[in-house]
Amino acid sequence: MQMKTIAHLVLLAGLAGCASLPTSGPTGKQIEKSLRVTDGKMPIRIVEVGSLSEIPSVENGTPSGSLPSLAPPPTDMVGPGDLLDINIYEAGVTLFSSGSGSVDGAAAGVSPGVQVQKLPPSRVDDNGDITIPYGGKLRVMGRTLREVESQIQRSLRGLSQNPKVLVTLIQSITNSLIVSGEVNRPGRLVLQTNHETLSDVVALAGGYRGNARDLILRVVRQNRTVDIRFNTLIDNPSFDVPAYPGDRFMLIHAPQSYSVLGAPGKVEQIGFARSSVSLAEAIASAGGVSAGTGDPAAVFLFRYVKDENGGSAPVVYHVNMMNAGSYLLAQRFAMQDQDVLYIGNASANQPGKLLQLVSQLFTPLVTVTAAVQTLQN
Repeated sequence: MQMKTIAHLVLLAGLAGCASLPTSGPTGKQIEKSLRVTDGKMPIRIVEVGSLSEIPSVENGTPSGSLPSLAPPPTDMVGPGDLLDINIYEAGVTLFSSGSGSVDGAAAGVSPGVQVQKLPPSRVDDNGDITIPYGGKLRVMGRTLREVESQIQRSLRGLSQNPKVLVTLIQSITNSLIVSGEVNRPGRLVLQTNHETLSDVVALAGGYRGNARDLILRVVRQNRTVDIRFNTLIDNPSFDVPAYPGDRFMLIHAPQSYSVLGAPGKVEQIGFARSSVSLAEAIASAGGVSAGTGDPAAVFLFRYVKDENGGSAPVVYHVNMMNAGSYLLAQRFAMQDQDVLYIGNASANQPGKLLQLVSQLFTPLVTVTAAVQTLQN
């Protein structure tokens, strides 16, 4: 009699716990209800994916902004920091001769041939100026090498017999950019043609380290920063715009991933196996919908998308995998970085959970009862 009383108490306890049976998350109906009741805190848009028109456009890897479009400057433009090699060619009396003033033509610096005077390397100062002996200070910033030659030649007019000037760049700072991050040769890179593209710069820096799908190229140009997935430059040549002198490049290791929650075969954060992953592949990578607890009709994707004002708006996409057409749509649905894939619990498995719970509760009791009966016999 006492054993029956204990059994009744255990059964009542199990029935009382039906409302709090163990679960991995809400059911599909519970999610839809909670999303529609937001109390004005965060309006969430729900999209029922039933046709191609409901599938969002592919935004994964597109640039986060646009770089200023600038015409490429001349490759020999001079600016602060550049190091110039200046040679002055003169015929007859040389301006920088070491003659003693003798009447003898040779001693006075007179030469029947052409003499070249090589000046020490001249660094363009922060103001964009250089100093030429007897010619004074010259503003050369923003001028080409040929224009600098003409400037020097004019500054020596009247001091030398028709001097000819040749200026070359020993070190170019103006026509260079900085490359850092996941490249094999980080540092300063001089642009040779000013038609090198973003991917060309990475190649000239020794190429990238790692996998292209895991890299973000960050470009800073005139106080504007743009991030773009490096594999996007490979897949979409239209994004591979020309580099510009003064740009700063940084190749950042930033793998893409999505989280899987609810009742899939496994709950985890999964990295992108390729540059693009479809919803069908994401579900398969998570082990599919759990046969014991999951509901194929309750597959939800949580994502933030850009709104009309450039901000982020929450959107939830609902896919009913009980419909055969949804498997085709899931192949066209592209996953994005930081997506959350949720597979709802099946409401039909709650009685099964109750029976499993009651079985677990009664198994020790049956064992004890059998042991007591054995001892009594």
